Amino acid sequence: MTTSIPLFSAQAANTGIDLLEAVARVVDSHWYVLGRETAEFEREFATYLDVGHCIGVGNGTDALELALRALGVAQGDEVLICANAGFYANTALRAIGARARYVDIDPATMTMSPSALSNSVKSGNAKAIVITHLYGQMADMEALGKTADTAGVPIIEDCAQAHGAHRNGKRAGSVGTIGTFSFYPTKNLGALGDGGAVVCNDSELAHRISQLRQYGWAGKYHVALNGGRNSRLDEMQAAILRAKLPYLEAWNGARRRIAHRYNEAFAELPVQHPPSLDDDYVAHLYVVRMEKRDAFRDFLSTHGIATDIHYPVPDHRQAVNASEQQHVDLPVTEAACATVVTLPCFPGLSDEQVDHVIATVRLYFNQER
Repeated sequence: MTTSIPLFSAQAANTGIDLLEAVARVVDSHWYVLGRETAEFEREFATYLDVGHCIGVGNGTDALELALRALGVAQGDEVLICANAGFYANTALRAIGARARYVDIDPATMTMSPSALSNSVKSGNAKAIVITHLYGQMADMEALGKTADTAGVPIIEDCAQAHGAHRNGKRAGSVGTIGTFSFYPTKNLGALGDGGAVVCNDSELAHRISQLRQYGWAGKYHVALNGGRNSRLDEMQAAILRAKLPYLEAWNGARRRIAHRYNEAFAELPVQHPPSLDDDYVAHLYVVRMEKRDAFRDFLSTHGIATDIHYPVPDHRQAVNASEQQHVDLPVTEAACATVVTLPCFPGLSDEQVDHVIATVRLYFNQER
C-alpha cells in the first residue's frame, strides 16, 4: 500500500509561512555568508532562549564538535555521553580524537540517568559531559547539573531535538555550560538545508566558538586557534529560520496535542509511551516501546503509516566500535534500542490522519490478543 501518512512532511509543516520573502531578501542583499540575516537570527534566537550568545554554524554535529573544542577537549580526553542517541556526539568526539565513556539512561525518559552519571564521574576523569535531550524530552538537568557541578565537569546540552523545551523556567540550551542545536529540516525549528548553532552565557567561550567556526581566525587570514574549520550558518538558512522562529511555540503545542491524543489512546495497550506531556517535552519524535516491533511496523506499513526506529544500534555496538563492545555494560540502553518505535507526530498532521494512526495501532493489538 502507498504510504499515506509519512513520518514527517515538510510541505505540511511549512504551510502558511512566506519563505519566499526571506529568500528574496537575501538574494537582493547580494551578501550570502555572515551578514545581517545571520547576526539577526543569532540575536533573536539568543533572546528566545534567554542566553547571552548564539553563534550560527554549519550543522548540529559541527556545533557539538566546536563546543567540545571550545571547552578544551583534546585528543585522548574522556567525555561522558549516552549511547542511544544516534552516534552524533560520538562523531564529534572522533573528529577531535577524544574518547567516549558511556552513561546508561533512565528507563522512562531514555535520557541520561542521574544515578548512572553520579557513578561515572566518581570512577573516571571526564573533561566534559554531553547530555542529549532525546526525542524532545529534556533530561533531568537539576540532578545531572548538581552532579556535574560537584565534580567540576562542564555540561554540553545537545538540544538538536528539543528546540523550545523548558523546565523550571529554563529553556533547553540555557542550563548547561554550552548548548548546541541542529536546524536540519525535520527539527522543531528546521531550515531548508543544514544549519546549527552553539549558545552560551560565557563571553570568552562565545568568542572562541566564533573564531573556531571560521578557521580559528583572530582576524582575517590570521589563525590563532587550532581546531578551526569552515562552519558558518549561511544567510539563506538564517533568513528562513528567522521567518520560522515566531511559529515555534505554536508548532510545539501542535506536537504536544498529537502526543496527548496518542498517550490517551494507547494508555491501556502494552506499550510504553512518553512519560511527560508538559513543557519539558516538545514531541520532536513520538516514541513508544514494545515487543515484536518488526511485526508492528509491518502492520502499520500495510495500512499506509510510516514508522522508524530512533535508534536501533547503540553507539557501543556500532561496527566502528567493535573493539569496545566487550567492555561496556548498558542494560537499559540496549533494552531501549531493541524496543523503540517512532510514530508520525508533526505540525500539519491532520486530525483524520491522527485518527487513522490511533485506529490502526489499536487494531494491531486487538489482533494480537
